[in-house]
Amino acid sequence: MNAPGRIERIAVLVSTGRHPVSGTPRYSRNDALALELGRQLAQRHRALIDVIHAGDPHDPALNDYLALGAREVQVLACAEHDDAARVLAERVRGYDLVLTGTRAEGAHDSGMLPYGVAAALALPIVGGAVDIDVDAASRSAIVRQFLPKGLRRRVQIALPAVIAVHPLANAQPRYAYARMRAGTIQPAVIGRFKSDESGAWRVGPAERKPVKFAAAEKRSGHARMLSATTTESRGGNVVIEGSSVEKAQVILAYLREHQLIDY
Repeated sequence: MNAPGRIERIAVLVSTGRHPVSGTPRYSRNDALALELGRQLAQRHRALIDVIHAGDPHDPALNDYLALGAREVQVLACAEHDDAARVLAERVRGYDLVLTGTRAEGAHDSGMLPYGVAAALALPIVGGAVDIDVDAASRSAIVRQFLPKGLRRRVQIALPAVIAVHPLANAQPRYAYARMRAGTIQPAVIGRFKSDESGAWRVGPAERKPVKFAAAEKRSGHARMLSATTTESRGGNVVIEGSSVEKAQVILAYLREHQLIDY
C-alpha cells in the first residue's frame, strides 16, 4: 500500500516506431514526451519511475529511451498475437500514475492501448494531456488538456489513473549519448495473454494514405471564416445511450446523408 498523501510510483509505457522515410527503428516521439513529463514529476515528488515496454528486448530503438533519461527499460515478452494492453496492465498494477503517449508511430498505432490498460485495471483515464501536475495531499492529478483551435482545459482526476500525453505536450526531451551507455535494457518475466481479436486483423505495410471523410461545405465564405475563430456548434448528434449497433447505425446514416458512402 502507498502512504497516504504521497506519490511513490510512476510508470511510463513506451513503444517503438519507424522513421517515415527510411523505415529505420527509432523511439516514439509521443512516448518520449510522456517519459520527460514522468521524469519531471518523479524529481518533483521524489517518486520511483519505471519505463516499461512490451515487445522485443533486442529492438535497437529501445536504446533511445536510455539516452532520453530512462535509467532502465524493462521489456515484457510480447509476441505479435499477444494482448499487450493486458500484459502491461498486470505489470503496472499498484502504481500511482501510468503515463503513455497518445499512440505509437509506425506500428500498431490505433491509440487504443492506454484505454485498454485503463479498462483492464478499472482506472480512470485522461487523454490529450499537455501539462501534468500532482497534488499529493488530495492524491489527484491536475491535467491541462489539448482542445482544438488553441483551446485548453484543466481536468482533475483521482489517483491512481492513466494519462495519455498529447504530441504538443509542454516538454522538451534531451538526447544524451552518455546516458544511453550508462542505462540498461532489462528483460522482465510476466504472464502472457492471447489477444481475442488478433485473428480478425491482418498486419502489413500501409499501401496508401487513409482518406479522411469530410462533408461538403454549404456555407458562405464569411461563415467559414467565422467558424475558424469561434467555438459555435456546427450541428451533429452526441449518442451516449444505446448499443454499439445502434451507435454504428447513427454514423452510417450520417455518412449516407452527406453522400460520403454509396451503399
